[in-house]
Amino acid sequence: MRVRLIPLMELTFHLCVAVRLNWSAPKMARPSSNLTEFREDFAKAKHIAIITGAGVSAESGVPTFRGQGGYWRKWQAQDLATPEAFSRDPSLVWEFYHYRREVMRSKMPNPAHLAIAECESRLSKQGRSVVIITQNIDELHHRAGSEHVYEIHGSLFKTRCMSCGEVKANHKSPICPALEGKGEPDPGAKDARIPVEHLPRCDRSGCNGLLRPHVVWFGETLDSDILTAVEQELEKCDLCLVVGTSSIVYPAAMFAPQVAGRGVPVAEFNMECTPATMRFKYHFEGPCGVTLPPALERHESEVI
Repeated sequence: MRVRLIPLMELTFHLCVAVRLNWSAPKMARPSSNLTEFREDFAKAKHIAIITGAGVSAESGVPTFRGQGGYWRKWQAQDLATPEAFSRDPSLVWEFYHYRREVMRSKMPNPAHLAIAECESRLSKQGRSVVIITQNIDELHHRAGSEHVYEIHGSLFKTRCMSCGEVKANHKSPICPALEGKGEPDPGAKDARIPVEHLPRCDRSGCNGLLRPHVVWFGETLDSDILTAVEQELEKCDLCLVVGTSSIVYPAAMFAPQVAGRGVPVAEFNMECTPATMRFKYHFEGPCGVTLPPALERHESEVI
């Protein structure tokens, strides 16, 4: 498939109109941390949207490459995760992503991922729905068993051809022979300088184009088809959870405030308050793997 991208200004307008955002809606005086009250809203909800960020995966030991100490060799993610970096040095960028792919093979879904997946499965049998809208690219929601997942920033385990545009799942280890044993993160490690013809290539008949990771890099916009689907989910949800996200990365940072702006209960599960916290009905502070499972467990009103 080919990825359709839309310009940032059009994207912002598109999202705000589609979800009928009311930015003038008053902020909540103070979000509640009353789990019993949240559970009452949970029991009534028919369509639940769960927005997840890096905080969920951090509890599985997934490196974020952000902040102090968040380096691979001498670079941070924003140095390598750009179209310009890939054009300039595709070997170096592929080393970075090969390392991340290999690291993820040792990581497992944590209690937060598992609670979300169990909740989705359980509620589907009751005619209710759970959708996961994630900023993470690690596929841990899928590995936990979740099925209704929108990966708005792409996936480490998908590639996109620079020539024909085909997007394809790829879980090979290594992704190509030339990357075997490469990607050492130590600052003293030497760059592999792999010739471009030996980097991952498209296996579509007659193509052989250079592959890139199917992730949204800095300076790129998101897939408009995915965003349209996300808009539709946010429009119909009657309960929204924001889990392990800083609420500062756009456009995802707009999603939950948009939902709260139309009067839908929003619950934030995070290690600390965020710029959006005061817009929400609930805030539960602490590790997501601790706070989320009791919030999503079977309610006494559930008959199945």
